[in-house]
Amino acid sequence: MGSTLEMKLAKLGAGVGRIREDVPVSPRARAVDLGRLARWCREHLGSPPAQELFRSGHLSAVIGLRLADDREVVVKVRPDSPRVSACVEVQRHLFQAGYPCPRPLTGATSFDGDIATAETFVPGGDVLPSTDHAALAFAEALARLIRLAPRPAEVSSLAPAPSWAAWNHAGEGLWPCSEEDPDVDLNALAGAEWINDAGRRARDRLRAGGSDSVIGHCDWLAGNLRWSGEALLVVHDWDSVIAESEAVLVGFAAALYSTVSADELATVEETERFLDAYCHVRGRQFSAGELRRSWAAGVWTRAYDAKYQHTVGQPVTSLSEDEARERLRRADAGSRRP
Repeated sequence: MGSTLEMKLAKLGAGVGRIREDVPVSPRARAVDLGRLARWCREHLGSPPAQELFRSGHLSAVIGLRLADDREVVVKVRPDSPRVSACVEVQRHLFQAGYPCPRPLTGATSFDGDIATAETFVPGGDVLPSTDHAALAFAEALARLIRLAPRPAEVSSLAPAPSWAAWNHAGEGLWPCSEEDPDVDLNALAGAEWINDAGRRARDRLRAGGSDSVIGHCDWLAGNLRWSGEALLVVHDWDSVIAESEAVLVGFAAALYSTVSADELATVEETERFLDAYCHVRGRQFSAGELRRSWAAGVWTRAYDAKYQHTVGQPVTSLSEDEARERLRRADAGSRRP
């Protein structure tokens, strides 16, 4: 989920896949030919680039540009995937519904074997809301997104979900293929059995129930939102929208956001506050089964990150064994296997 603060901040507004402080960055940054980029801008945006504002990315390229007609845009080039078109559909629907997200300027278009999109550049804003009730602010923002989003049947398929949300992936083994580095096989390396156990128990709990899918954001990190005082200014990273049950989406968010810093993840207490706040906002409590699935979803996404860290030889910071035990207890996710 990322390696340096610079890389995390560079991702904001990019929608190019999860980047976090606690996962190493692959050295394989995607190169973009400047001449090809200029031709693409003229063809799809009606104006060539006049100035490059920033360039960042991980396995994708994210380029901020000022065009010759003085518009400021963000162009994203990443590996081709059918779900990108659906993500743009969702983003456009939400923008038109008044949700604070960058306006899509193109659909998903081919770019030398990759796929490119463009959106308006929305700079500025604070990482955290200026309120003593940050959990409520983050919960309200997610609840509004889910309420305004189209129904899954109204857009193209959003499958497959990004790896950190793919608890029900179709591949062999416990863990899905890593989006951070497709060459890393999370199922191949032995060790850190407590992480495997946490992921397995969370997955089993998630499989034990379910409900109709809605569309939401599966990477509700504090660093993906920007605030103006207490008002939500913009939400970034629209490649992270998926169709999933509401309880699972809320569980991901509750385990990821932070009321302290974009460099941290939610504590158990922060997760509990988020779940309470979300139910308050929606005007209805989750059932006992939904609440257990929310806790399990949080364990899954944090355990996935921890497994990635362990596999690539980095310190495991996304989840501790004691925290996994407490979160699994709240998910009522069974006992450790012998």
